[in-house]
Amino acid sequence: MPQHPSAAPFDTDVLIIGAGPSGLALARALADASIRSIVLDAQDAATLADPAPDGRDIALTHRAAVLMRRLGLWERLPAAEVAPLRAAEVYNGRDPQPLHFDPQGSGEDELGWLVSNHVIRRASWEAVQGREAITLRPGTRVLGLAIEADAATLRCRAADGSEATLRAPLLVAADSRFSEARRQAGIGAQMRDFGRSVIVCRMAHSEPNRAVAQECFHIGHTLAVLPMNGGESSMVVTVSSDQALAMQQWDDARFTAWVQQQLGERLGTLTLRGKRHLYPLVAVYAQRFVAPRFALIGDAAVGMHPVTAHGYNFGLYGVDVLAGLLASAQRAGRDLGSLAVLQPYETIHKRETWPIFHGTNAIVGLFTDDRGAARLVRQAVVRVAEHLPPLKRAITQRLTRSDATPWPPLPPLPPLPAVLTSLWRG
Repeated sequence: MPQHPSAAPFDTDVLIIGAGPSGLALARALADASIRSIVLDAQDAATLADPAPDGRDIALTHRAAVLMRRLGLWERLPAAEVAPLRAAEVYNGRDPQPLHFDPQGSGEDELGWLVSNHVIRRASWEAVQGREAITLRPGTRVLGLAIEADAATLRCRAADGSEATLRAPLLVAADSRFSEARRQAGIGAQMRDFGRSVIVCRMAHSEPNRAVAQECFHIGHTLAVLPMNGGESSMVVTVSSDQALAMQQWDDARFTAWVQQQLGERLGTLTLRGKRHLYPLVAVYAQRFVAPRFALIGDAAVGMHPVTAHGYNFGLYGVDVLAGLLASAQRAGRDLGSLAVLQPYETIHKRETWPIFHGTNAIVGLFTDDRGAARLVRQAVVRVAEHLPPLKRAITQRLTRSDATPWPPLPPLPPLPAVLTSLWRG
């Protein structure tokens, strides 16, 4: 890495704050391009190597699977922990007619796959072990950072209390949607607090889930069912935050009976497996993804509403773009932290994420609005969308694509009167 003879030496090429899946994926991608990195995280090595189940499950797209294979992650996922997602259904209240999505016509057998978050975290940690270009600093807290003309600098404290100052041409923050590094770098974020929380847990059921995800929007709450292997599914209950706190106090029998009542007989008899976990719902979109000598990836850039289970995919897409740009810059002898190198990442990643982020928030807003007019509108949306094969094909193609191609163009839609007629007859 070129540097001015009078400048203090760099400790590495890229400093990465956060040893979560996105930060580790970036370190691995950079190592494959012979770019050195130091990864810092406050958690200790034992926790990072074998993270506890946290109730969260991730929906992986075909493009994400391709990137995970390239990074040596996919083969580290135990086959029993990778559940196929063959279809998805969206229900509006008690309406028995769902909006249905499947991969028919895409050339694929699955819309994607479901993998638990802690399994991905474990595989990510394994994938960076023994790589000469990667220095891992678990148990290390970042005390502060400074962005200078010729370097990014951070101060950190190790578990033994020793402090150090590290310099690099570029600093990348991957430290969650509530990123402290983002704040210290002077980058704001658009945050939407939905005033709701999710309760997530695993349940066994007597009837097969058929690898079909269900999203059920009811008055006052939402229930998502993510089909896992072994006769189990992940249940994601979304309610107001005060109600979520109250429901967490219920005993297992009462909570299971409540979920059973919502699903009826769709999955037969339900049995709770393990703990229930509660998470507040806050979506985050950074105002900028880059600044001179600084970049955001993962949830620090885009923290999605979990209704899509899509956040990790965006993290991987961002890693792919940023690592590619840095690799090209390295080969050309350019400054890795220059805005000229980093700006295309922001442009590309915003184009990828902005429509889905705001579209998701709009849909969630509509489907969680309990006013009478909103309930009528969302019933119309489900009915009309079910009768628009071109729209459904476009969404399916988006999920099953394996590269960075843009949204597929929509074929001509049916004339409006036919749509209205199908709704009227429904």
